[in-house]
Amino acid sequence: MRSISARAPLALLLVLPLLTGCLERGRSSVADSMGDDDQWCQVTAKVAVGTPEYVACRKDRDVRRQNAEARADRRQRDLGEYMMNNPDRH
Repeated sequence: MRSISARAPLALLLVLPLLTGCLERGRSSVADSMGDDDQWCQVTAKVAVGTPEYVACRKDRDVRRQNAEARADRRQRDLGEYMMNNPDRH
């Protein structure tokens, strides 16, 4: 009986690192890779804050980010479907 109660903390220690990966699920790697839109529009596109060009730049960055996230989601879904349909080829 004592060995069962000693295994529970050990099992928890082994599973805990796997569960911490779930905490980062909400963060988008695409958003992290694109950087700060405000800084990009001011420095790279050289537009002043509040101008119509600045607003267009920010909207363009939003559209690009959404498209990149949609592509990443689609690739992940396609990979999952491929793995489900071809269980012997991985």
